[in-house]
Amino acid sequence: MIEWDIKKLRILRALGEHGTVTATAEALLMTPSAVSQQLSNLARQLGVPLLEAQGRRVRLTDAAHLVLRHAEAVFAQLERAEAELADHVRGEVGVVRVGAFSTAVPALVVPAVRRLRTTHPGLDVRVREAEASEAYELLSSGRVDLALSLAAHAPTARDPRFALVPLLADPLEVALPAGHPLARSEDLRLADLSGEPWIFGGSGPWSEITLAACDAAGFVPEQAHSAAGWPAILAMVEAGMGVALVPRMAAGRREGVLTRPLGADRPRRHVLAAVRRGSESAPGVARVLDALREVAAERTA
Repeated sequence: MIEWDIKKLRILRALGEHGTVTATAEALLMTPSAVSQQLSNLARQLGVPLLEAQGRRVRLTDAAHLVLRHAEAVFAQLERAEAELADHVRGEVGVVRVGAFSTAVPALVVPAVRRLRTTHPGLDVRVREAEASEAYELLSSGRVDLALSLAAHAPTARDPRFALVPLLADPLEVALPAGHPLARSEDLRLADLSGEPWIFGGSGPWSEITLAACDAAGFVPEQAHSAAGWPAILAMVEAGMGVALVPRMAAGRREGVLTRPLGADRPRRHVLAAVRRGSESAPGVARVLDALREVAAERTA
């Protein structure tokens, strides 16, 4: 009977994610030779080839994918075992590390932490700002226990590594200079602003969201200015340099800026939390998820 080695299986999974031995070694804080040796030993133990060359990279064989399909179920079960053990040993005392994108930190995470300090003072929530491209790598590697991201940038719901928890649909509103002719329009639509100069990032998630929302409204926005941070975007709006789409979670008060909800074509961005599959029942993680759900529900009430 094969003696399965969990550590070697995790290395195999990491190689499948990162694609090269060097990148896998960096992610796992190992040397490339140690990674290669562990995978060679695993192949000998299983009696099947696990890797094959593909140019300068390596790819997993069909046998390796078969092994990993079963290994993912084992990893999830081990997460559940760890959760039950934590509940038995710690109760509601422990550390939960949260990775979240910038606007989710003040809008969702900080209010949840404040709530937990009152209801569960033994729970230590540690926050790390991280965009989705980084957050899921941190979650997969165990450096955070919970990640917040936009649904558009999350892994598929069929990804066996993660359990996804919807939190809220954050409406996108238009930021206009206070003196703009449409600033006080009763039924403002995105298409009404098709001829305006627009302010949004040159690339990245927010650029994609703005372009997609305008495309759905039937026009391509003229990008007059480029900025990534909300203070810079709102300062330019206040100066009358253009208009911008702003998520309600990020919209701060600024004297010379009016943020207006949109009519029937109101775009939204969907925010969700993700945990490693099986860990959602860990007492600390479950408490943080509950607090995030409560804060999100209050924002949408």
